[in-house]
Amino acid sequence: MVQQSAPVVSTVEGQLQGVVEEGVYAFKGIPYAQPPVGALRWRPPAPVVPWKHIRQASTFGKSSLQSRDGCIAGGGGDPYPMGEDCLYLNVWTPRVDPQAKLPVIVWIHGGAYVIGASGLPPYDGVPLASRDAILVTLNYRLGHLGFLAHPALQKEPGGGAANFGLLDQVAALQWVNRNIAKFGGDAGNVTIIGQSAGAKSVLSLFCMEAAKPLFHRGVAMSVYGLDEMPLEKAMLKGQALMRDMGVPDAEATPERMRQLSAESFWQQSPDHSLAPVAVCGDTVLPQSILSTFKAQQQARVPLILGSTSDDVSVMTAMGRDPMEILQALRDNNVPIGLLYPGVSPDEELARQVCRDIVFTLIPRQVADLHTKVSDAWRFYFEYTAAELRPEYPDGVPHGSDVPYFLDTVARCPPTQDVVTDEDRAYSRQVSGWMLQFARTGVPASATEWPKHQQGEDRTLRMQQPPKVEHNFMQLRLNAFLLASAIINSSDSRSGDKPGSRGNVRHTGATPQKKSRPEGMT
Repeated sequence: MVQQSAPVVSTVEGQLQGVVEEGVYAFKGIPYAQPPVGALRWRPPAPVVPWKHIRQASTFGKSSLQSRDGCIAGGGGDPYPMGEDCLYLNVWTPRVDPQAKLPVIVWIHGGAYVIGASGLPPYDGVPLASRDAILVTLNYRLGHLGFLAHPALQKEPGGGAANFGLLDQVAALQWVNRNIAKFGGDAGNVTIIGQSAGAKSVLSLFCMEAAKPLFHRGVAMSVYGLDEMPLEKAMLKGQALMRDMGVPDAEATPERMRQLSAESFWQQSPDHSLAPVAVCGDTVLPQSILSTFKAQQQARVPLILGSTSDDVSVMTAMGRDPMEILQALRDNNVPIGLLYPGVSPDEELARQVCRDIVFTLIPRQVADLHTKVSDAWRFYFEYTAAELRPEYPDGVPHGSDVPYFLDTVARCPPTQDVVTDEDRAYSRQVSGWMLQFARTGVPASATEWPKHQQGEDRTLRMQQPPKVEHNFMQLRLNAFLLASAIINSSDSRSGDKPGSRGNVRHTGATPQKKSRPEGMT
């Protein structure tokens, strides 16, 4: 069967021809920067070299190099083919009309900054495009090729960056700014949405001066309360990585480092990984996300934040032991028994405590700060597909909300084989809130989903039917706000122990069926 072609679109860089998918136009594998290979490894993304002939945009570009098995195990799908040449994005649009002025939604995938890809099934753009919006998904550099701090790179002319993957995201947004009108989009109405490390990326973009003019609202799903790694510590990890790869400190020039095989970085010890966080203190993120929000220096645009009822399912994969965190809180005299009356045994208590201090707290903390400069909304996602409820007794695992926000529950596992009319309707409702937010900057009416206000804490519990709750988990979140430094302290970070980080199976996509989805995403 011959695939029907989409119209030819003339971008600033050259002409593109996509394909027709279920009545919408898809343009895949569009380069938004030069391949970051050779002399361009560990440099800010360079402008695309224009092309003369019509470029076929019918297949996804290569994903960033990563653990293929890790991405598949995480439930997102197969990122193959992969390569260091990975800076591509995809556009789905209902009509190619420069006058259409459609809202633009830019999806940033999760995966602890080490796995994930823009072309995975949960991120299919057909459903949102069929509802009169444009979806853009993008790849960015991952792992040591995307996030590396090393003294030699810091001293390089034009150097100073460690978060190259975040710079890639800015370059993709610049591409959208230049070109999306040709696809029917409104460059003056761009919403950035991300989950997990993608949510960390959304908040990072809120903090980056170069990014602020390029988007107009944001959604951060399942952002986690683990601080960015200070540059000095990240550089020690970078030097240790290079030594393990046969490059002693005295010989660690940028040229020598760039000669190392790209694939070889994925055979290195997880001790050297920065995952699941980026770096603060470089030229990209001069200070941490929370420090920037506390200083009211973030983008002053509407923001939605939330988490799921079992986000802690990913903690083991993140190299964190909930029992150690529970013990650290007890050692610091946090009154856990008062905050969780009747919850036992300790394993269940640790699960709930870890969920709330790592995932439930940060949306409220950031929302409290953001309401000083713009509007914020909060959610707590609690809906599980009807047929899967017996499989997930602890609630909604990390990443299982993504197909509802993007309306892809019928297109990806584990829901695609068991989806019911109830599931489809709920997916349409949740994605409808996102579309409404992208169009207007407000996700729903003030009664259906009220804005967050500090001291008048209101959260939309995304269950069926949805329910607005006042003072959601207020007592325990207030206590954890005072104790949140414990999660980042060295004595409770199992992630700093040998072998516990870097092999993160964490895509921010849907988990496969499992009765206890611990460690899945």
